[in-house]
Amino acid sequence: MKLPPVDSCESLVALVQEVGFLPFFANAVRGFSVEECCPPALWFTDEEGPWEWKGPVARTKTCIYGKFFNGKAGFVSREWAADFCNLRRDGYDFDARCDEGLAPYKDAHVYNTVAAEGHLLSKRLKQLCNYKKGGNTGFETVITRLQMQTYLCISDFIYEKDRHGKPYGWGVAVYSTPEEVLGYGRVSAAYKKAPAQSEEDILAQLEGTLKVPRADLRPLISPRTKI
Repeated sequence: MKLPPVDSCESLVALVQEVGFLPFFANAVRGFSVEECCPPALWFTDEEGPWEWKGPVARTKTCIYGKFFNGKAGFVSREWAADFCNLRRDGYDFDARCDEGLAPYKDAHVYNTVAAEGHLLSKRLKQLCNYKKGGNTGFETVITRLQMQTYLCISDFIYEKDRHGKPYGWGVAVYSTPEEVLGYGRVSAAYKKAPAQSEEDILAQLEGTLKVPRADLRPLISPRTKI
């Protein structure tokens, strides 16, 4: 299946809702990304384009956004978030993962700091967790692993503004938990399923929608890659 073109924030939201999952960048599944669905002219323009749509899409709370696909960014719809979290968390909420000794100290520190605040700008999170010169190291590894495991997501991007009030530069990520964005009930709705069943349900959805064999989809949706 060739996915429809994405030429606006609204069409991006619609496509995420239709497919359930949408990586931001090109990957091993040809055509399955925002990058390939969006006309090249919109990537580098004075007007808003895909880079600027990420925050508004995340703010709709129709999906979660983060580094979910082999350590790279993408969207998961509200409808499929429960199964995706159940799969990626392997049946553990974060407290249970800590109780079993499966969460490194740095992961627990970063996660608990975000969870306590609800939403935290990346710069502030680094300050609170002492990721600075002479302090902790490896922030990107920790924050990527927590997103791949779906314990954290990006709920918005904040931009600096020029003297005319116009945003500029790269947006700074705001981190939250999926529970903060979608609500605990929505995220935990598939907890009674075995993670393997969530995986099969996700693969069946994508196989039917994209007309791509499960063998091609599995490494992207359910990687066991260690971050």
